[in-house]
Amino acid sequence: MSGTDATLAPGHQVVEQVLALPGDDQRIVLVHDGSEAEVRFANNRSTSNGTRRWRRVAVISLRSEGTGTAFATASQSGAPDLADLVEAARADAAGAAPAADASPLIEAGADPGFDEPAARSGVDVLDPVLHHLGDACDAARGRRQVLAGFAEHAVTTTWLGSSTGLRRRFVQPTGRLQVVARTADGTASAWAGSGTADFSDVSLPAMVQQLQQRLAWAARRVELPPGRYDTVLPGDAVADLLCPLGEALSGVDAEEGRSVFSARGGGTRLGERLSPYALQLRSDPEAPGLACSPFLATATSGRDVSVFDNGMSLDPVAWISDGHLRRLRFHRAAARRFDQPAAYGADNLVLAQPDATDRVEDLVAEMERGLLLTCLWYIREVDPVTLLLTGLTRDGVYLVEHGEVVGAVNNFRFNESPVDLLRRASAVGATDRALSREWNEWFPRTAMPPLRVPDFNMSSVSPAT
Repeated sequence: MSGTDATLAPGHQVVEQVLALPGDDQRIVLVHDGSEAEVRFANNRSTSNGTRRWRRVAVISLRSEGTGTAFATASQSGAPDLADLVEAARADAAGAAPAADASPLIEAGADPGFDEPAARSGVDVLDPVLHHLGDACDAARGRRQVLAGFAEHAVTTTWLGSSTGLRRRFVQPTGRLQVVARTADGTASAWAGSGTADFSDVSLPAMVQQLQQRLAWAARRVELPPGRYDTVLPGDAVADLLCPLGEALSGVDAEEGRSVFSARGGGTRLGERLSPYALQLRSDPEAPGLACSPFLATATSGRDVSVFDNGMSLDPVAWISDGHLRRLRFHRAAARRFDQPAAYGADNLVLAQPDATDRVEDLVAEMERGLLLTCLWYIREVDPVTLLLTGLTRDGVYLVEHGEVVGAVNNFRFNESPVDLLRRASAVGATDRALSREWNEWFPRTAMPPLRVPDFNMSSVSPAT
C-alpha cells in the first residue's frame, strides 16, 4: 500500500474530510485500516514471518431525483486524493438508475471513541505459538514426521460516517492457527486448526498432540468402497457444511423460489421444522469468543445487503430455533417488499443443542462401525434448491469399530445437503469454537457441535492422498 503511519491521516479525520467536501449529494464514508502479523512454517522450520499494514477508503454518493435515489461507490487503497474519490462517486451516481434497495439513511448517532486511532497487530501476539514452535518441529523431526502450517493475526479498524451525522467505529481482531502433520514418506497426514482473537486460548502443543494421535491411527490403512456410512463429524467439519447453509439464508432467494428455504407452491419454509432436535442456529455480535462488528458496514449492495443500511445495528438473530426455521436475511427494502422483519446477522455463526454435553470421543464410542471424518475440502454447491454440496475428504478419515478408531481409510468425494444432515442427525454434542478449513479465510468465527449422521453419502472414492 502507499502511505505509512506518518503519512496516513487518522481514519476518523478521513471521514470528516470527505463529508465536508462540497456537493449536493448525501454521502457515506467507510475507512478500513488493517494491520497483520504472521509466521509460516514448513518442513519442520520457520519459513517466513512479518507484518504488513493496509488501508481502503470507500465513498458512496447518493443522489435523489423525482424517480428515486441512485448511488455509486468509489474506493481506493492507501492514501487517495479524497476530492478525486468524491468526484468519481458523484459522477457515477449522476448516471446511475434509481436503486431498488433505496431506504432512508440510518439516522445520527456516534460511538464512543470514534476519534481514536487504529488498533494494531504485531508479531508479539503470536508468542504463544512461537514459544513452542521450535520444540514442536524438533520433536516431529525426531519422529520422522513433518509439520507445516501458519499462524496469522489481523486487526481491522473500521470507521463509518454519513451525511446524517452517523459515526461508528469498531475494532475486529482475527487470528487463525492451522497445522498439518505428515509422515516423512507421505503416506499419512492430519490437519488441525483453531480460530482465536488473541492466541491466549490456543495451544500449539495440544494441537500437535492431537495430530500425533491421528497419525498413530493411520498406522493401519483400510480401503473402503463408496457408500453410505455411519459418520461422526467434529465441529470443524460441521462448520465446513454449515457455513454454506448460513450463506443460503437469503430471504429474497427463498421468496422467489430459488432456495432450499423456498416452499413448494410459493412462499418460504419459515416456521417449518428442520431437525428433530431443539437446535438453534444463531448470529450474535457479542457471542463469547466470537465478537464481531455490531453494525453493518458495506461498500456494495446485493440481494441481501444494501448500502442504504450502513450503520444499522446488528442484533442477535436466531435463524433456527427449537429445530424450526425462524428467520431469513432481508435488507430493509426487501423486508418491506415481502412484509418480513429486516435482518442481517453478525459475522459469526453458532449451532447449539441445549444441554448437550457429549464430545467427539463420546459419539465415536457409541458407534458399532463407521467413520470419523475430520475435515472437508473443495466444497462446491451443486443445486441451490436442495443446497446439495459436493466436496472431498482430506487429511484424515478414520475407521471406527466397536467404539474405537482402528485405522485410516481412503479419501472420498461426498454429496450431501447440510439442511438434510440436520434432519437426519442421530446425535448432537456440545458446542465449541470451530474452524472451517474450507471457509475460514472468509468466515473464521464459528462455534459448532460434533454431529453423528447414520448414512453420510460417500459417493465415490477420491484418488487424493
